[in-house]
Amino acid sequence: MNKNQVKGHANEAKGKVKEVAGKVTGDKRMEYKGKAEKHGGKAEAKYGDIKSDTKKATK
Repeated sequence: MNKNQVKGHANEAKGKVKEVAGKVTGDKRMEYKGKAEKHGGKAEAKYGDIKSDTKKATK
């Protein structure tokens, strides 16, 4: 696992927590910020997956 994958999964989890907290408290802004962070984390983790696969394929 490379640093992009770790960071991406961490941001994804953090975003999910914010999203749920926003739903529970009725804070739409926090909910949307959480969703954005979650999707950004997914994208970063996917980038890390691609980076890792590319590195393996070139060996």
